Amino acid sequence: MDHEILNNYSTLNDLNVSRETFLDFENYISMILEKNKKINIISQKTASKKTIIDRHIIDSAQIIDFVDLNSNTTTDLGSGGGMPGIIVAIILKNMKNNMKVHLYEKSYHKSHFLKEVSKKLNLKTKVFQKNIFEIKNLETGTIMSRAFKPMPVVLDLVYENFSKYKNLIFFMGKNGKIIFENSKKKWKLDYTEKKSLTNKDSFLINIKKIDKKN
Repeated sequence: MDHEILNNYSTLNDLNVSRETFLDFENYISMILEKNKKINIISQKTASKKTIIDRHIIDSAQIIDFVDLNSNTTTDLGSGGGMPGIIVAIILKNMKNNMKVHLYEKSYHKSHFLKEVSKKLNLKTKVFQKNIFEIKNLETGTIMSRAFKPMPVVLDLVYENFSKYKNLIFFMGKNGKIIFENSKKKWKLDYTEKKSLTNKDSFLINIKKIDKKN
């Protein structure tokens, strides 16, 4: 494998990510850049290969150790261009794990793109072009939320619309501490934290259980 490719993803060396995965990442990036000429899959400001790898691929891939690998499904809320859902699906494929990744994205164009990527890369996904806020009694393993809605909105959504899940992963930016502390005033959360691999001011939260405070 090209040394440059290995070097681009060296940050992931300590995680459960195989070298074969990097080639799928490369194909996925090519598809993003090609589609981005027609519609905004990602912001034009971040539409360079290096930026996509650092800000999107590695940022998404770092949650794989939080994903419950024994469930039948995992769910990406508001998947957009597929970060983290497509990234996780690529890693699962190369782990020979048969779990299906559910991608919720109400935009027609982005949903269509997610289907194109899934077909080309032979991923186990199911794309729902629906507003997840309108769907009740959802069941899944891990729930992922990255650049979807503010944390309080997502906590309400999971509490009201999911009848069963294993854990909930949040990507928190530089204002995340304040948002998280405010959320804990309303919610009892059983959680662990992990520093982000991509930004010293960012972190991940893995929540196993949420309950409303009285």
